[in-house]
Amino acid sequence: MRTPKTLATSLLTFSAAALLALSAAGAATAAPAPGKAPTDTSGVSSHTVTETGTADYWTPERMRAAIPGDVLADKAMQRSNNSKAALKRPVETGAPSKIEAAAPSNVEAAAPSLLSRDLQTKANASESPVPRIGKVFFTLGGANYVCSGNSISSGNKSTVSTAGHCVNEGPGAFATKFTFVPAYLNGAAPYGQWTAKALYAPTQWSSSGNMQYDTGFAVMSTLNGQYLSDVVGASGLQFNAARGLSYKSFGYPAAAPFNGESLKSCSGTATNDPYNPSYMAQGIPCNMTGGSSGGPWFIGSSSSGYQNSVNSYGYGSNSTTMYGPYWGSVIQSTYTSAAAA
Repeated sequence: MRTPKTLATSLLTFSAAALLALSAAGAATAAPAPGKAPTDTSGVSSHTVTETGTADYWTPERMRAAIPGDVLADKAMQRSNNSKAALKRPVETGAPSKIEAAAPSNVEAAAPSLLSRDLQTKANASESPVPRIGKVFFTLGGANYVCSGNSISSGNKSTVSTAGHCVNEGPGAFATKFTFVPAYLNGAAPYGQWTAKALYAPTQWSSSGNMQYDTGFAVMSTLNGQYLSDVVGASGLQFNAARGLSYKSFGYPAAAPFNGESLKSCSGTATNDPYNPSYMAQGIPCNMTGGSSGGPWFIGSSSSGYQNSVNSYGYGSNSTTMYGPYWGSVIQSTYTSAAAA
């Protein structure tokens, strides 16, 4: 039985020095996912989902038994340390840009999440469900996994953000049976289960698992003839923002001491990763565990802010810091491709 790890991705249950020692060790790569072969254009990798039966596959029992996605991030971390060349280049940046949020057709559905509050530094806090934020379920290598995700503003009204390791092994196969359950709470799916029709990741992630780019996007199919953001709303986004901002992050930690059945949050001012500065990541006070991977980071003190990163990784079994990738021009380009699909 796998011992649960205690950070959103819990990527390192050993010291940074020990991790570097793994650079000589290889890691198996799963066979490509079934369906249309992944495409790679302009630094963006994508995969068209062709499998059927996803809506029926994710029963409450399978959801509860899904493995927190930290184990996938752990493997990706080890593989990325086998090839340090890509990490010697700084994250590509461009001019700051924003995409505005989109309200759901039923504005009252999102009202609770629009409340603003003063920022208080917290390692974890219980939250009421937010319509846009939910759990992500998917299959890789024959196993079922769980992460977190968020409905984001897009031209197709159907795009969800999450961690790169929740859509692609980094490098390796793309996920199958990818499903988003917004406002999940104790097994309930108040807005239904939304299945993906396409997955997107930066090529730097899908080809080498470069931790600088641990972000992915999923384009969801319509449900009952409706688009995702028309039902739950969609968060605004910001790219190429200043570093060192204050954030509030959300996720569904599933590894002990949490059970993944309710939404949690963390908040604080971001600081650079002192252990692996080449990742260019920033961290905030947080002890959410596996399952919260891919949960959104919002600038400011509430979920009404611009999303500017996702839960990605942490260090050690008792870490109190969550790290997220810097959203520069590469991740922006990946978002642009997904949002237009």
